[in-house]
Amino acid sequence: MTLQILLAISAVLFAFGLAAVLSRSNAIMVLIGIELMLGAANLNFIAFWRFSENPSDLAGVLFAIFSIAVAAAEAAVGLAIIILVHRRIRSVEVDDASSLKG
Repeated sequence: MTLQILLAISAVLFAFGLAAVLSRSNAIMVLIGIELMLGAANLNFIAFWRFSENPSDLAGVLFAIFSIAVAAAEAAVGLAIIILVHRRIRSVEVDDASSLKG
């Protein structure tokens, strides 16, 4: 595989994630879209690391591992917020959460 093919795959994956975030009103689907976008960013990190001048340094892999850790923390916090909102208003729709304004 070449760098251009990997970047094209990453762009398509990012576009699917962005479309999911912008078109869905279900909070869980929005989180899945965000995870797709983070996966596309990880693919970019690894692709640029693999095709760099010095692939023996592990900068791309370390960035990807850091990004995976951030994605795991984001998913945990996001799901906790969704569970709390569901307990409060009995819905996971993003539009229904606007009634929580204090």
